[in-house]
Amino acid sequence: MTDPEVSNGVAVLDRLHAVLKKYLILPSTETTDAIVLWIAATHAQQAWTHAPRLVIKAPEKRCGKSRLLDVVDGTCYRPFMTVNSSTAAICRSIGDVDPPTILLDEADTVFGGKAAEANEELRGLLNAGHQRNRPMTRWDHQKKELERIPTFAMAALAGIGSMPDTIEDRAVIVKMRRRTKSEEVEPFRSRRDGPALRQLAEDLSSWLRPNLTELENAEPAMPLEDRAADTWEPLIAVADLAGGNWPERARRAAQALNAAREGDAEYSDRLRLLIDCRTAFADLEAIPSTVLLERLKGLTESPWAEYNNGAGLTPMKLGVLLKEYEIGSENITFLQPTGRVKGFQRDWFTDAWQRYCPPEDVPATEPYKPYKPYADPQNPSSDNVRLFQTRTA
Repeated sequence: MTDPEVSNGVAVLDRLHAVLKKYLILPSTETTDAIVLWIAATHAQQAWTHAPRLVIKAPEKRCGKSRLLDVVDGTCYRPFMTVNSSTAAICRSIGDVDPPTILLDEADTVFGGKAAEANEELRGLLNAGHQRNRPMTRWDHQKKELERIPTFAMAALAGIGSMPDTIEDRAVIVKMRRRTKSEEVEPFRSRRDGPALRQLAEDLSSWLRPNLTELENAEPAMPLEDRAADTWEPLIAVADLAGGNWPERARRAAQALNAAREGDAEYSDRLRLLIDCRTAFADLEAIPSTVLLERLKGLTESPWAEYNNGAGLTPMKLGVLLKEYEIGSENITFLQPTGRVKGFQRDWFTDAWQRYCPPEDVPATEPYKPYKPYADPQNPSSDNVRLFQTRTA
């Protein structure tokens, strides 16, 4: 006979929530709820199209990252804990039918500094494994045939500092903090406390695995869109299956943690430049390249004055970074003393700004002095000044 408490999803999730509160000081209620649902979702991986990552990061050591990973290890489905396993070893451990949960500790030593380039293949594996049916393909020299190696598996990574942006874009992100003296938790001892955690893991499986078909067919109402929705859908499906107040808590956690991630996003150089060009343009319709560079270097919160090993952003590097957005400088004629020089028009940027940049909520505090182009040749006295330009072939 099934234990009523085990078949009651609310009760099982509440027990896991209590365990996390017992051993850890987490940054928010929403974060705790997200971790509970992520751990639960590992027990139903066969139902998911996407395998969300759990990124556990902190600015310094002794913030509880490893302790949280210990609790995840004790309560998730088929934990595969590793620190420095090769990409091939992890691939061979995943399997095609019933994947484990990959737990990567000390991830900053794998993806930070000079080690990052050497571990690009592992990063590719973790990115590909976020979605089902994205296998790695290798040539088997002995069998003389292609081998397709599954990559789909949920994974948790813990380390100091941020993980690669492509991984964080597929992750529920937990930002740990060091405890204050007034914040107390119970000590965790794996030998003593481990059996209770494994029993909780078994109870999660006993509740979720009979419901795999229902979870696979679930289409929960999502508060997020695009990849964020893909990442959070398994967690919200688990919450909806449990019922009680968990559906509301799951959606609140999704919105809160996703908003925090977007607020802390570390942009690539290309995207940072695109955002800063929007600021530099201010109310201009066109701007000479030299003036754009000057304004970019004058943005105190941006790296362009010290870019390129302290030499500053150059016209050539500006062009290289903007080329990926299909934006390039052309000859434009401005009022004297500038005359006819290389420059950019605002409308060459607007499509990229709309597609890639975060919303422009706050206008520039000190608008730039406009660079006036030629007046309309047909109406020189018009107050509606327009650009008169000549593009080179």
